[in-house]
Amino acid sequence: MIAEKEITTEHYKKLVEVLGRKNVPVKIESPFDFIQIASKGVNADVIKNFSNYFNLTKGLVAQILDVSEPTLYRWFKVNKKLERNFSVKLFEIADLFLYGEEVFGNRHTFFKWLNLPNDALGGLEPHNLIEIPGGVSKVKDILGRIEYGVYS
Repeated sequence: MIAEKEITTEHYKKLVEVLGRKNVPVKIESPFDFIQIASKGVNADVIKNFSNYFNLTKGLVAQILDVSEPTLYRWFKVNKKLERNFSVKLFEIADLFLYGEEVFGNRHTFFKWLNLPNDALGGLEPHNLIEIPGGVSKVKDILGRIEYGVYS
């Protein structure tokens, strides 16, 4: 049987891969590390890595991150360091997407689920919650319930 710590370690190794080793040069062991890494400054290239890994358009990524598409392009052009809270949000979303893939077994099924109304979320589609404060944690909670077989 694989220990919980080993699963967690593999998850965070994968998260560093998603965000880019160049952008996240330190080991991630918990979500609290997101804050420390973000406080040091994260290059906007992390958004490109996230977008490429999950095969998302820049327009969709802008929507998910609640910024305009031209803003994203400006950040890329000037090689901007992201603000701490924005970086943490991106890390949390990337973490959520990886967790969703783990729970559903593949990306396609997870992304399909994101667009379906969910009674446990008051009938909202999970993707609508991602861009609002506290939304990522609510969607992650539902994924945890699904993972453990609790009606969701």
